[in-house]
Amino acid sequence: MKFEVGDKVVVKHSNEEGDVLEILNDKMVLIEVRGVKFPAYTDQLDFPYFKRFTEKKLFPEKTPPKTYIDQVPKEKVVKKTAHRDGVWLLVFPQFSKDDWGDEIVDQLKIHLVNGTETGYNFTYRVNYQGTPEFELRNQVFNHQDFYIHDLSFEKINDNPTIDCEFSLITPDKKKASQYTVEWKLRSKAIFKKIEELKVSGDPSFAHKLFDVYPENFEDDKPEPLRPTANADIKLYNASRARQHLEPPRYVIDLHMEKIAPNWQHLSNQEILNMQLTEFEKYYDLAIAHHQASLTVIHGIGTGRLRDEIHELLKYRKEVKTFVNQYHSSYGYGATEIWFQY
Repeated sequence: MKFEVGDKVVVKHSNEEGDVLEILNDKMVLIEVRGVKFPAYTDQLDFPYFKRFTEKKLFPEKTPPKTYIDQVPKEKVVKKTAHRDGVWLLVFPQFSKDDWGDEIVDQLKIHLVNGTETGYNFTYRVNYQGTPEFELRNQVFNHQDFYIHDLSFEKINDNPTIDCEFSLITPDKKKASQYTVEWKLRSKAIFKKIEELKVSGDPSFAHKLFDVYPENFEDDKPEPLRPTANADIKLYNASRARQHLEPPRYVIDLHMEKIAPNWQHLSNQEILNMQLTEFEKYYDLAIAHHQASLTVIHGIGTGRLRDEIHELLKYRKEVKTFVNQYHSSYGYGATEIWFQY
C-alpha cells in the first residue's frame, strides 16, 4: 500500500482532497474530507501533488502590476558551484504549458554526471516494487555528462527505486570489482524539490551517488594451495569467481509460493527451514556483489520467520543496520538491510 496515516490524498471521482486517518486493510483506508470520515478503496485515491502540477485552473490568475527597471532592487551575485566532485544523478524537470499558460511537469530527464578522474562501466535500472522496468548498460568517462532517459513524472507516485552498478573501465586490483548504489524516489520529496526549483529558477536538482569509488574490501587472501605430486587437486582463480555469480537481487520474496510450487504438504518446520535457506542464499549473494542494501519480504503471519531473520542479522559483521517499518509496497511484511564493508 502506497498510503500512510497522515498522507494528503485526492478522491479521483470528486477531485476533493482529504487526509488518511487509518489503514483498514491492504485495499482500503479511512479518510476525512471536509469533516466527513468514510472508508475508501486505495485505487480510488491518489496523491494531490501530481494533480496540483497538472490540473488546469478554472480561472487564470490575475496579472500582477508592472514593475519598472528602476524599481527592481539589485540582487547579490551568488556563485553557483558545479557538481564536479563525485558521481551524481542530475534531474531536469520538463515543463509545458496548459491551456491557461501555466507550467505543468510532464517528465524528468535523468543524466549521469561523472565528476571524477575515473571512467566507469555502469548498469542503470529503474525498479517498481522490486521489478525492473528500465535498464541501460553503458560507459561514462571522466568529467562526462551522460543522458540516460526520460522518466514519466506521473510514475513518481509509485515511488520507484533507481539502482546503479559501477565497475572500473580500467581495472585496478586495489579497487572494488563493482559498486552498487540505490536511490529511492519518494513522491513527496520529488514534488518538494520541484517547488524549490520554481522559486530558485534552477533548471535541475541532483542526487549524489558516491564521492570516491571504494577500495577493494576483500579480506587478505591466504597463500595459494600447492598441490603435491600424489594429490589430485584442481586449483581455480578465486578472483574470477564473481563474474560467474547470479545477477544481484535487491528484493527477495520468502513466501513459499515463490520458493516451491508444491509446498502445501510440508510441515511448518520444513517451511521455515526452506525459507531460511533461501534467505541465506541471497544474503550471501548480496555480500558477494557488495550491495548497499537488501529488502527481505517475509510477510507478517506469526512473526516467527521475521524474528529468526532478525536474530541472524544481529551477529553479521557486514550488517550496518536493519529495520522492519511500514513500507508503501510491503506494509510491515518486509525488513530492509543496509550493509557495511
